[in-house]
Amino acid sequence: MYPILIEFGFFKIFTYGLLVATGFLVAILLASSRAEKEGLDSQKVLDLCFYVMVSALLGARLLYVVVEYRYFLAFPLEIFKFWKGGLVFYGGLILGVLISLLYLKRNLMPMWKTADLLAPSIALGQSIGRWGCFFAGCCYGKKTDVAWGITFTDPRSLAPLEISLHPTQVYLSLNAVFIFIFLMWLSKRKVFDGQILWTYGILYSIGRFVIEYFRGDDRGFPIEQVLSTSQFVGVFIFILSAFMLLALYRKNLRSRSS
Repeated sequence: MYPILIEFGFFKIFTYGLLVATGFLVAILLASSRAEKEGLDSQKVLDLCFYVMVSALLGARLLYVVVEYRYFLAFPLEIFKFWKGGLVFYGGLILGVLISLLYLKRNLMPMWKTADLLAPSIALGQSIGRWGCFFAGCCYGKKTDVAWGITFTDPRSLAPLEISLHPTQVYLSLNAVFIFIFLMWLSKRKVFDGQILWTYGILYSIGRFVIEYFRGDDRGFPIEQVLSTSQFVGVFIFILSAFMLLALYRKNLRSRSS
């Protein structure tokens, strides 16, 4: 589509980088605006969001580099050009969670309650950032004859040109929008802290698992042509999320009955 939004000589604004940054900004603003309503310190939440943003970018880029290590061995300087495209969400999620746990423990913040606050923001940020993938041409789909197929024509695009492809970037964005709406609805009805976070884990892993079958880009296969890297991680996230939901639900029942 339009990998470069604005270009004046050596000055360039990459659409991917702009939309990913916009997604982070909107997610942070949403979390900050909801913090006090949830009984949390808005400044601490804002600081946490900053650490999550940095760690998520690093983690997402690191996993992408690991998956595409052959390319980056040949072009090592490309590792630092993440604004052109190339972030794996699960890598960002894993490192972001680890850094969040350290921050929450150090600042004595309630872990599950804070996580519930952040989960809808993550989904909303994803829905915006995925359009960056669309314009850059990364995360592209398989060849298709469906009426809504997308054909990339810009030679700077990361997707194959002049071929109708599944718009998997749009599928991923719509999946995130659905999750965001559902989580916001559930937030007003949740029974126990942690319910929103782990519901997000289940919904995202299912949606991502299915959409991966429509993708055509080279993204690594731990089990060759059976499970992609994201599907492999997604299975683990689904199992963990289901286990944690059940464990926290039972803990809530015990606390009510005692």
